[in-house]
Amino acid sequence: MSETATVAAPVAKPSEHAAFFRQSGWLMMANIIGGFMTLGVHILNKRITAAEYSIFVTLLMVTACIPTTPLQMVFAQQTAQAVALNRQRQLASMIRMTWLWSFILWALAAVVILYFQHDIAASWELPNTVGIWVTLPVLLVAVWMPLFSGILQGDQDFFGLGWSLIFGGAGRLMLATILVIGLASQSTGMMAGALGGLGLQAGIAIWRSRHLWGGPGEAFPVRPLLVQIVPLMLGFGACQFMFTSDTMFAKAFFDGEALKPYAAAGTLSRGLLWLVMPLATVMFPKIVHSRVKKERSNLSGLVVLGTAALAVCGGVGLWLFGPLVVKVIYESGDVASAMALIPWYAVAMIPLAMANVLANDLLARGRFAVVPFMVLLAVAYGFGLPLMLHHFPGRLEVVLQTLAFFNLLLFGACALFAWVIKEKRPA
Repeated sequence: MSETATVAAPVAKPSEHAAFFRQSGWLMMANIIGGFMTLGVHILNKRITAAEYSIFVTLLMVTACIPTTPLQMVFAQQTAQAVALNRQRQLASMIRMTWLWSFILWALAAVVILYFQHDIAASWELPNTVGIWVTLPVLLVAVWMPLFSGILQGDQDFFGLGWSLIFGGAGRLMLATILVIGLASQSTGMMAGALGGLGLQAGIAIWRSRHLWGGPGEAFPVRPLLVQIVPLMLGFGACQFMFTSDTMFAKAFFDGEALKPYAAAGTLSRGLLWLVMPLATVMFPKIVHSRVKKERSNLSGLVVLGTAALAVCGGVGLWLFGPLVVKVIYESGDVASAMALIPWYAVAMIPLAMANVLANDLLARGRFAVVPFMVLLAVAYGFGLPLMLHHFPGRLEVVLQTLAFFNLLLFGACALFAWVIKEKRPA
């Protein structure tokens, strides 16, 4: 939808800023509580072997390859737009169609994976195929969870979204603990915990959003929809790839024992995003809503400053308290090797957090010119990292140095389009 430059749009009121910080504060608290419960699952590594723990981390990263962030942001954008324009019937049809096709595509992929399950197990050095069987339903729920979480986000139901995060983390921790400690299950039990947690999180989101998908439907235009969602999928997909793929690259070059400190450092460093993601999560649907209503919004500047401050404080906190946390969750012998990687991980995560905020702002405003550059950087990273690991074998820090370099380029590209290259508005 075009934006008109000749008519002055109203600016967001101070009360709206207060609501923004209140909602962001609640989501931040929910993210931290749910995140710490999810982090608590990793304490169970003391009950299993290092090889089994590396299998769990690898299977978990497979689920992280599901485009959860793009799916959530697409439905956040579509829901915010539908609510603003009173097009809930079209939204209901879109949700139900996506829900059905996601199951069909998952079922087809599951057939292929099960056909090659023994080859996959041999390639990943799995003791058996049970972990693959457990991972398959995790993949399905990992698709449904962001779909309905995005609907809550777009509907600005941050209360329900926060509780889904908390109960998801609690369910994951409780089920994994019962299976690993009570039934002596190892990586499979931890993956079953992930299934329980994601299932509970998705279930709450499905229930809370039923008023948007359960009502009467209406046909919606497909071509204009694709014009909107394809750039969102590609842009946010690039961000997610930069955030999640390093562990799978590392797994291909390092064994389970060597990968353990890397997994420890990565688990803690990604916690930086627990602090900063809620700001962008709350900002995105508000900017979409403001754009559709032709209202001006100056939230993005506040969010960028807040993200920078929180990310830096989180990095300092990791440096100060990281040794204690590693000792509690892992083993005392893992402290030195994990802490040697954490500074590099923090350096890689901070520019990614900043780039994510700017990408949220640009894509919420329909400024898609940055997307090809984001995708190009993600592709270059995907090809460049294996080359670097071949050139510098046995050095885990090379993974993070390469990631940090490309994340800085990603932040630079987003900053260029956000602050330097001005948006052309139709007269």
